[in-house]
Amino acid sequence: MLWFMEGICFLPISLVIMSSSTFIVSYLIALFEHDVDVIFPYISDTGAEPPESCVFGLMTVITAFAGMATMYARYKFVEKLNEKAGGVRPSLNQAAFWIGMLSCLGMCFVATFQETTITAVHDAGAILFFVSGVLYTILQSIISYKAFPYGCSLALCRVRTGMATIAFLAVFPTVVCAIFVTQTTLHRKTEDEDNVFHLVSAVSEWIVAFSFILFFFTYIHDLKKFTLKLRTQFVDYS
Repeated sequence: MLWFMEGICFLPISLVIMSSSTFIVSYLIALFEHDVDVIFPYISDTGAEPPESCVFGLMTVITAFAGMATMYARYKFVEKLNEKAGGVRPSLNQAAFWIGMLSCLGMCFVATFQETTITAVHDAGAILFFVSGVLYTILQSIISYKAFPYGCSLALCRVRTGMATIAFLAVFPTVVCAIFVTQTTLHRKTEDEDNVFHLVSAVSEWIVAFSFILFFFTYIHDLKKFTLKLRTQFVDYS
């Protein structure tokens, strides 16, 4: 059996491919249409105008559902692991799962409310996505250490902690500097007063996003050892 067909590791693989493709494809289309600048636009800028907004919205929603499926698989993996080895409180596992769901909900808001149309809802969704996403990676890093050595290797625990730390450190300039960005234009000039704040915020946003992608990439190791089965049961209420 090929490695990507083992267990249900196809879930994080699909999530990593879809999420990275969403950012890159919409960015390339926006560049081709001359809708954004080459140097570090906001991720949302690359999905603000048609036709890239259509692609960005569709692919982001698909990514959100792929994220939900992957997070649920991870939740069940930890739950099953805890039955045999212990070490992880069920409440911690549940908290991480629901916070992850909030992050995916934020992605759906970002996808369906473009920043140039309904800015307030878009920004609220982005904050929900980034803050919940960072909390999710932190909690999952803690879970990985508590489940060690049964869940994954110590090296993988450290990699996850590193990705969570990078996301945690980058999310602050992403949000704080965005507050000082007063212009909503998709094209920036170096002489703009808020250009430095925009650049720092945009770079940090890309760092957070790809930290998430690399974090989920580490799930391949866990989920290739795990399968989920659907069981149906007929209940006769007559």
